Amino acid sequence: MTSWAELTRDLVAVARGGRPADLVLRNGRWVNVFSGEILPGTDVAVLGDRIAYCGPDARPVVGPGTRVIDAAGRYLVPGLLDAHVHIESAMLTPTEFARAVLPRGTTAAFADPHEIANVLGLRGVRLFLEEARGLPLKVYLQVPSCVPAVRGLDTPGAELSLAEIEEALAWPGVVGLGEVMDYPGVVAGDPEVHGKIAAALRRGKVVGGHYASPDLGRPFHAYAAGGPADCHEGTRAEDALARVRQGMRAILRQGSAWRDLAQGLRAVTELGLDPRRVLLATDDRDARTLLHEGHMDDVLRTAIAAGVPPITAVQMATLNTAEHFGLDREVGAIAPGRVADILVVSDLERFTVDLVLASGRVVAEEGKLAVDLPALPYPDWARGTVHLPRPLSPGDFVLEAPVAEGEVEVRAIELVEHQAPTRERRIRLPVRGGRVELPPKVALAAVVERHRGTGRIGKGVLVGLGLAPGCAVATTVAHDSHHLLLVGTDPRAMARAGNAVAEAGGGIAVVRGDEVLALLPLPIGGILSDRPAVEVAAGLEKVHGALRACGVVLADALMTLSLLALPVIPALRVTDRGLVDVERGEVVSPFA
Repeated sequence: MTSWAELTRDLVAVARGGRPADLVLRNGRWVNVFSGEILPGTDVAVLGDRIAYCGPDARPVVGPGTRVIDAAGRYLVPGLLDAHVHIESAMLTPTEFARAVLPRGTTAAFADPHEIANVLGLRGVRLFLEEARGLPLKVYLQVPSCVPAVRGLDTPGAELSLAEIEEALAWPGVVGLGEVMDYPGVVAGDPEVHGKIAAALRRGKVVGGHYASPDLGRPFHAYAAGGPADCHEGTRAEDALARVRQGMRAILRQGSAWRDLAQGLRAVTELGLDPRRVLLATDDRDARTLLHEGHMDDVLRTAIAAGVPPITAVQMATLNTAEHFGLDREVGAIAPGRVADILVVSDLERFTVDLVLASGRVVAEEGKLAVDLPALPYPDWARGTVHLPRPLSPGDFVLEAPVAEGEVEVRAIELVEHQAPTRERRIRLPVRGGRVELPPKVALAAVVERHRGTGRIGKGVLVGLGLAPGCAVATTVAHDSHHLLLVGTDPRAMARAGNAVAEAGGGIAVVRGDEVLALLPLPIGGILSDRPAVEVAAGLEKVHGALRACGVVLADALMTLSLLALPVIPALRVTDRGLVDVERGEVVSPFA
């Protein structure tokens, strides 16, 4: 990308009509995110990868070599920005992620690659950054702050030290520190957590927030004082309001599973919150959702359907995000000097993207990619990351009770559809021969440590999934440490599913009885496919079909299950060390 400083004389020459442009968009309706206007009859002239002119009649700068595109009265919209995303959650490489989202109008993503970091460490982050540099999709990196997410509650596959974080903060393309998930550590004044925040603040980098508690009292105020500049974990209108009042940005997400946007936007549409401090994000969407529903284009449609004026929704997905990260002189708007990331949109409310320009080049048209994105090979050290000391057996997946016979009360994890937080439910279960028996609609959740081959297995009871008797699902997509997560109603099926995933080098398997109904290999770090996005989406369709055949009732069960082992989102989680009470920050007994 050419810097504005290098092109000022050339851009001026085009703007005054003294030299031809490389590309001209004619007769568009300019969605001006600075003024909040839609200006008809606008031409946009582009030189190289930057905009030289926006205004009426650019015919004087059309030369013999100028490409002219007739917008024919359609809207000219800035390229969309995803304010918070983990590309790995799509189960795609950065190249395949770009292939999926560019035709939808996303031209930049603010990415925290802490998933790959938790498996492969800092070299995994560098691998992602190097691949992204060659893409037409701009990937602005936030250095993972919490690898592991929180210390002592699970066994990390990798750790990022303060020294490594300081090193990465100096890399080109790094805009900030990734979400500080250890909010109890911030509130308690943990010196290591605060050291990482201070390192980012000293360099003028944005500190990403992650305050997952519903408590908006003293702990929240303490967290805001710690330095995080935004937060995407709010699920209610009052959460968005509280964050903005404390000088933070409220990032409202609409992912595959957790869909908080409509509730969060009530702060704007009903409570009068100034929308300039509100950003839109996905956090996250898998390949299936990206290809079938869309990316930031779908988030925009959802915001507009929730009552946000279209131009305000566009500002939330462009300029607001660019300003937050200090990049509004680069991206997030159609204006002179800015990078020519421009969408031609035929219907603003339905947000139908007809054409996508990224850095002045047509990269997608009519929903299809118009440029070649060659797949890059991944090194051997990024593969073969599932290490178990022995094959799993049915005996690994029984819950030993504190009594020999009778009943026992357990603290069960209850899944909540379209929400990241879980609930705690107390239920009574029968005990036979010292083992807990699982009635219909109740499953066992187990996390098998897979990085160091310790054989450690943590267990908990799960409700709300609807898994039928004799069924199991296993996955190495288990945020953030990405151990081998299994959920099942039958120990034999759980062992079968877990072994199938281990043999594949990572991935997702659904088993009924002895039959593997679906298997999606994810050989890169156990979390990414090395296949094209369309193949991954088809594989996910098969997995979801198998889950439905096994009685699963959640709309997007995989994404919901993937957070089951993340011990920074209330209320209960399960890791390789056992059942975790997130608010208390400790491993607890599953028996009440």
